[in-house]
Amino acid sequence: MKQAPCFASNTPGNNVGMHLDHLSFAAGPDGLEATAQRLGAQLGVTFLDGGFHPRFGTRNRILPLTAGRYLEVVGVLDHPAADKAPFGQAVRARSAEGGGWLGWVIAVDDLAPFEERMGRPAIEGHRHLPDGTVLTWHQLGVKDLQVDPQLPFFVKWSRDAIHPSAGGREVELLKIEIAGDPARIEHWLGGRSKDVLADVDIGWCQPGDRTGLAAAIFSTPRGEVRI
Repeated sequence: MKQAPCFASNTPGNNVGMHLDHLSFAAGPDGLEATAQRLGAQLGVTFLDGGFHPRFGTRNRILPLTAGRYLEVVGVLDHPAADKAPFGQAVRARSAEGGGWLGWVIAVDDLAPFEERMGRPAIEGHRHLPDGTVLTWHQLGVKDLQVDPQLPFFVKWSRDAIHPSAGGREVELLKIEIAGDPARIEHWLGGRSKDVLADVDIGWCQPGDRTGLAAAIFSTPRGEVRI
């Protein structure tokens, strides 16, 4: 199997602002709405209609969290873009496996060092919200997630973007659990994992049939919830 590139810890990314931005959960066989309702019932909250991603052939439901983060449930649309775009492909593949955690995403203030390392440019993403506004960003690394699901991908939000975490007050992300190799993640993040996860605990478990984000623990009005 082809392996995504591993980055040395002394790369230019050491000077780039980085933080955990959001977690992505792929809809199960019962569909996007039912999956979002099920997770919402576990957390004691209601997910919001996030709109659709025309370039990726997907749409989502979002839950704003505290600390500038959010949780998204994402489903694939019956649209040609879903078969062409890496993100649409990744969502479709994970949903075909029964749904579940798709990945974790790191926000950065400069994608240039990562573009240089990976040898390819970031792609533009945009999401059409129900109120007609359009949210824009650039992202990089979904192809690497497809190869090695434990790896987060990177996003840089447009300066005028209203971040999807806006209004998050009730639910806080406390911990993520990853089935994978801590050293691999440390290299991928350029030795910056402590910065990226400064206020979120991380646990490691042995990969079974699949590496990647295995679980997340949240503080909710109902107490701690593990999904």
